[in-house]
Amino acid sequence: MGSFFRIILAGALCALLVSGARAQDIAQERALGGQARFIAGTVSDADWGKGTELTLSLSQGVPWRAFTLTEPPRLVVDFREVDWTGAEAAEMDRSDEVAGLRMGPFRSGWSRLVAELTGPMVLDRAGMRISEETGQAELSLRLASSSAAEMAARSGLPRDPRWDLPAAKGKAAPRRAEGAPLRIVLDPGHGGIDPGAQRDGHNEADLMLTFARDLRDVLRRTGFEVLMTRDADVFVSLEARVAQAHDARADLFISLHADAIEQGIAHGATVYTLSDDASDAASAALAERHDRDDILAGLDLSGSDDRVANVLLDLARLDNAPRGRALAGHLVAGIRNAVGQVHKRPQRQAGFSVLKAADIPSVLIEVGFLSTEEDLRHLQDRAWRAGMAAGIRDGILAWALEDEALARLRRR
Repeated sequence: MGSFFRIILAGALCALLVSGARAQDIAQERALGGQARFIAGTVSDADWGKGTELTLSLSQGVPWRAFTLTEPPRLVVDFREVDWTGAEAAEMDRSDEVAGLRMGPFRSGWSRLVAELTGPMVLDRAGMRISEETGQAELSLRLASSSAAEMAARSGLPRDPRWDLPAAKGKAAPRRAEGAPLRIVLDPGHGGIDPGAQRDGHNEADLMLTFARDLRDVLRRTGFEVLMTRDADVFVSLEARVAQAHDARADLFISLHADAIEQGIAHGATVYTLSDDASDAASAALAERHDRDDILAGLDLSGSDDRVANVLLDLARLDNAPRGRALAGHLVAGIRNAVGQVHKRPQRQAGFSVLKAADIPSVLIEVGFLSTEEDLRHLQDRAWRAGMAAGIRDGILAWALEDEALARLRRR
């Protein structure tokens, strides 16, 4: 044969791991190093029965693995790594069994493709063919329809030390000394495999990263200490964003978004604080969509609930909730004074997971709405972004003065 060809029956592997990396020894794995370029790809209904087939053509072979997750049913394929330039999900997806595709950077050195399935399915076959003549690779995956119970039994995140290296745990930052500048964590929403809202070739993840960098510079010039949950187009889970704020011992956490709404018209900035009961149906839907983006990026969130810890966190939130609401009020005033562009109901509440840093005053700012032409134009305007950043800075300054005065009263 003129090519290397390997087919693995998915059912024979623990937790439905189908891994190119596992199929080679260390020397072969190193030979697959480097970044592959996406050439072509299709997802189509199977011609052998009820199921679907995914085929990807890459410029070279790379280590890979595939597995399924449930709630909702998803196929996840990880690579080390793939440049997805030119990949269009709408053009690739020709299967009635797949509700949607997303692909992109996942974390440093990793790329990910996620197919949201319309019903329970299991991996039936998977393999990568690498041409000896061109070095190009073709990955083929086949999924077969199954019962929900069978999919649940054969799904889950695989455990393999070559893929699941322990995350580097840095020491928590020292507590801020009295009189030292406030430590602020900025959180540009979405990123990597999760682009967020999209319109006219622009996506929320890129626009918010640009704005977060602008805001960071404005705040640093004012004297604040500023960190960011991401400073590149990479995926960061909601849980990891909150953890970064805790590790930094942040005084404030500000998450930045620019969503799109499917019904009605909305424009101008909105500032959200955490509440289990959303202030309105639109806020509840928005919070649900943000959490769903994390799930659809291929995260396995099963078993993450700890009731005792949640009670303690709720007590901490009760103490910080008034501070968060006060911050939101000052931010709305600062933005209104600086750019005049605020939503008709600029201060709202919703159950955003990213705001659940219990001991840190946290807000989520919808800087604008990509579904509104004027807001999209503003987000691309450097001068407008500078004004918005100045308004947020002014709101933080006003809040900090008030919060310190109240803290002195509490200490008496």
